[in-house]
Amino acid sequence: MSGTGAPTPTMPDGAQGLRVAVVAAQWHETVMAGLLDGARRALADAGVREVTEVRVPGSFELPVAAARLAVAGADAVVALGVVVRGETPHFDYVCQAATTGLTQVAVSTGVPVGFGVLTVDTEQQALDRAGLDGSREDKGYEAVHAALSTVLALRAEGA
Repeated sequence: MSGTGAPTPTMPDGAQGLRVAVVAAQWHETVMAGLLDGARRALADAGVREVTEVRVPGSFELPVAAARLAVAGADAVVALGVVVRGETPHFDYVCQAATTGLTQVAVSTGVPVGFGVLTVDTEQQALDRAGLDGSREDKGYEAVHAALSTVLALRAEGA
């Protein structure tokens, strides 16, 4: 299971004044509903009130939206999406583009990007990670936690 060894996400103190953008794909409605719910719960738990949500067609479009939101003043961006392996190489191209693109956004802008893009072999694997009733993991919640923790760690170090 992918969550083996993961720390328990405890929301960091000091996130209340942060501006967070959540960019989410539209494919796989049930899974995306779970990821978005988890992200919203995490933001509420952290006391973040200034949240912008943007929906894009798919995971391939996440990086361009994340980049725009990062340079528009977000303190952190959370990217949520789902890519389920199919019978063609399309899966590999979309996963690579989303991963590389979101990494590039974070590095080039200095704005932390929480990576909540599920890259799975089956829809059941996505459901297991979506934070739904019966899911083993809540990757939407975890992506927000990662982004907020990174912002606060960088601020604590004066970076």
